[in-house]
Amino acid sequence: MPNRREVLKAAAGTAVALTVPTARVFAGQPPAAGFTLPKLPYAFDALEPHIDAETMTIHYTKHHQGYVNNLNKLLAGTEWATKPIEYVVKNLKEIPADKRKGVENNGGGHYNHSLFWTWMTPKKTAPGGDLLKAIEASFESMDKFKAAFSAAAANRFGSGWAWLVPGKDKPLAVTSSANQDTPMMTGVTPLLGLDVWEHAYYLKYRNLRAKYIAAWWNVVNWTTVSDRFAASKT
Repeated sequence: MPNRREVLKAAAGTAVALTVPTARVFAGQPPAAGFTLPKLPYAFDALEPHIDAETMTIHYTKHHQGYVNNLNKLLAGTEWATKPIEYVVKNLKEIPADKRKGVENNGGGHYNHSLFWTWMTPKKTAPGGDLLKAIEASFESMDKFKAAFSAAAANRFGSGWAWLVPGKDKPLAVTSSANQDTPMMTGVTPLLGLDVWEHAYYLKYRNLRAKYIAAWWNVVNWTTVSDRFAASKT
């Protein structure tokens, strides 16, 4: 009998790398049939021991898929069903009032999670170049940036996200948002985000959110963050 890890690896075996264009992450989405779940760029167990396979499987196939399904139901038959998800969340005020809150929750969930998978990698990466210079100019050091970001994630009451975004007075800023809200809803490009909903960590870390946050730094994909930072400046 195959063990749990073998089953999960087999389930993820068909996952292909998710290409992250510099200018737009969601170029080409959605197809005429509606929004779709993007393929993971790694296997479900690839981020262990920091993010466990069971959490990844449920997070991706149940939670993210649920947002996609709900969003397709909400927007079926409308012009919004054929627009890129980043356009949808950026223009929520134009969504019909009876659908707006549902699209905010489920569209935000789809947008945030589609990015979240690309912000993690089993490969060792490190910030460098213009991104590192911007981090040091904004937070003095990498350690101080991590402390500020971790505090935003730990102190977000209830469910939500912590974000690294382009700054106003400095090159970069740290913020957080509730539920599935995203900086893109106010026209701000998220450069890095951490999901602090309980479904993202409770199976492994239980109520120890700070422990999950500390572990997550080990799988951050700084290449993707650097690409998004470069794109945000153009």
